[in-house]
Amino acid sequence: MQEHKIQNTNVVAQDVLATPEEIRRRVPLTERASETVVEGRATMERILDRTDHRLLVVVGPCSIHDPVAAIDYARRLKTLADEVSDSLYLVMRVYFEKPRTTTGWKGLINDPHMNDSFDIEHGLQLARKVLLDINELGLPAGTEALDPISPQYLGDLVSWSAIGARTTESQTHREMASGLSTPVGFKNGTDGGLQVAINALLSVSRPHSFLGINSEGAVAIIRTGGNRYGHIVLRGGSKGPNYDSVTIALVEQALTKNQLPCNIIVDASHANSNKDAALQPLVMHDIAAQIAEGNRSIVGVMLESNIGFGNQSIPADLSQLRYGVSVTDACLDWERTEKVLREVRTRIRDPLRRRAHPEGAEVVNLR
Repeated sequence: MQEHKIQNTNVVAQDVLATPEEIRRRVPLTERASETVVEGRATMERILDRTDHRLLVVVGPCSIHDPVAAIDYARRLKTLADEVSDSLYLVMRVYFEKPRTTTGWKGLINDPHMNDSFDIEHGLQLARKVLLDINELGLPAGTEALDPISPQYLGDLVSWSAIGARTTESQTHREMASGLSTPVGFKNGTDGGLQVAINALLSVSRPHSFLGINSEGAVAIIRTGGNRYGHIVLRGGSKGPNYDSVTIALVEQALTKNQLPCNIIVDASHANSNKDAALQPLVMHDIAAQIAEGNRSIVGVMLESNIGFGNQSIPADLSQLRYGVSVTDACLDWERTEKVLREVRTRIRDPLRRRAHPEGAEVVNLR
């Protein structure tokens, strides 16, 4: 009887990866970083519970490709975070995995050398070091949970997680999010539809059991208790922006109808700025105006920002990369980032306090 290969017919190699425990041992969690993570998560939970009046701002590069530039940006952001902390709670956007519509660079974890060598073990270790260094500055980090395995390697250094528009509808990602130790933002679908995000919020709040890996790298049945800090992130869609006051009111109605907390984050990038990074400040000012006029459901914003403006293609000669400029989506430059966040802080400082304490009660500045 002729033998036929019936398994792994399209697999050319299987490289064994170091376990999460081993990667964490190589880049161990420090006491200072642990304190930042714990305080970051607790602060965001208070914001979602409305016991901290500040606006959550997840701001940073579309993706991380240069660790040196990432820490440079983080130091700048930490200084600004301290300056605006009476009204804004800044969390650095630290994205290592990029979902691709067709093909393209998949991020620092998958391809840290940016040459299609896919040295994932090095990528995981490098990503962990970047997160550690950012947290040691006292700056909490937020990232997209794209690969369901990577949180085992990096999760102890993350304070906020996002589920992207392409994966909000995915059962795998809803199950994973139900077990994450962070608040989780679910983006609306790529078409701008809200229902997939609503369904995700209902799912993530409930217990799940699913296949995963443990710290030793063994396949395990992961059983979760549900995550009660899920929230919706509006990022626009194929039909255009969705941060206007009418859409916000419709989202509030949908959340209330489904007995979900009215917690909304607006992403100033993507379709909400027509994929034009220079328009992000206009979105930010519109959100500030809604809050100033009495909106109570918008608890946060997202902003794609880097040291330099715009983006660049990845050159064959990596020495030609422009410092601090995105290699994925275009970003706002640092100067305009500082300017818009200071302006928003000034405009909403008093309205934020009034909406938290409408009777004029004394406000405690939660730091």
